[in-house]
Amino acid sequence: MSNKQALRELQQRLAQRMQAAREQQTQVANWLAVECAGYGLLLSLKEAAEIFTPVALKPVPYSQAWLAGVANLRGGLFTVIDLAVFLGLRESSPRLELRSDAAQTRLVSLNPDLNINCALLVDRLVGLRADEQLQAEAPLPHELLPGARPRFAGPRMRDSEGRSWQQLHLDALSKHEQFLQVVV
Repeated sequence: MSNKQALRELQQRLAQRMQAAREQQTQVANWLAVECAGYGLLLSLKEAAEIFTPVALKPVPYSQAWLAGVANLRGGLFTVIDLAVFLGLRESSPRLELRSDAAQTRLVSLNPDLNINCALLVDRLVGLRADEQLQAEAPLPHELLPGARPRFAGPRMRDSEGRSWQQLHLDALSKHEQFLQVVV
């Protein structure tokens, strides 16, 4: 009898939790907020896949300064791009293990649906953001000129704390001519 009673109580608690979850308004995260060279960037959770702690990178000779190397991530060979260097936010950085902020850095792999084995090296994860937490900022006058912004740069957003965030469209980034041209 006690097993039946315990099962009944468990079912009642689960039913109460499910009802409370339905009644509570929850925000769904749409963006992974990261930092590169002090700049806030938003990566779509639909286009980003996994987050990895940095692993040993193998250097690639005769490559662009923003190509940090290649890494074995879950048995797959991934090109690792230093996102801050690629975006021109900082000059080329020392090897990952020599960086002072190496403990905070992370690798964000691109969604396999984008058909590119690539991970982005970011300086720091900031957290998740929902569309409801962000408001679009008006573009600056020079950003309205044709070709002033690359196609992978989405709108700038501002959160409730007043911090500015730049959206990056990883699908467009993965097809960008400069991004695909890793050889010097």
